[in-house]
Amino acid sequence: MVENNEIPEPAEKPEDDTPVEKDVIAEQPAGENPPVQEVSAEPSQTVQDSPGSKESNKDARMWGMICHLAGLGGLIPIVPIIGSVIGPLIVWQIKKEEFNFVADQGKEAVNFQISILMYAIVSGLLCFACVGFVLLPAVYIFDLIFLLIAAVKANDGEHYRYPLTFRFIK
Repeated sequence: MVENNEIPEPAEKPEDDTPVEKDVIAEQPAGENPPVQEVSAEPSQTVQDSPGSKESNKDARMWGMICHLAGLGGLIPIVPIIGSVIGPLIVWQIKKEEFNFVADQGKEAVNFQISILMYAIVSGLLCFACVGFVLLPAVYIFDLIFLLIAAVKANDGEHYRYPLTFRFIK
């Protein structure tokens, strides 16, 4: 049996009343995590690359949405074929340094529009085999639907990934 039940007294304090640094981990009860320090940063400078995270900066969300909607530039009669690629490319190049969210969504929008352009060219060539007459409208409907979905998701701050997209730009 233990005969001495006394608790040892703490070490003497310094005479100048400066606080003594203690080992934080040693003072934590078993099973608890040490306290987390909060770090503040501007929302435009935070890196949010994971698909599950959301962007909180309103301007970044707006420009991310504009990147996706710029794919509608293919509807302009002056540049009908490559306008859908040029629009997102211009917005992405202008705003990629300012917002990480726009850099991510801009790359995604450009990759999708390049993929759609490739699908449209293949569908156009298949018109000679009478299959392209069905595929070509399907490609443009697919483009319009997923472009609008991506714009809404980007406006909500979500990192959206298009289906059936070749990732040319990483």
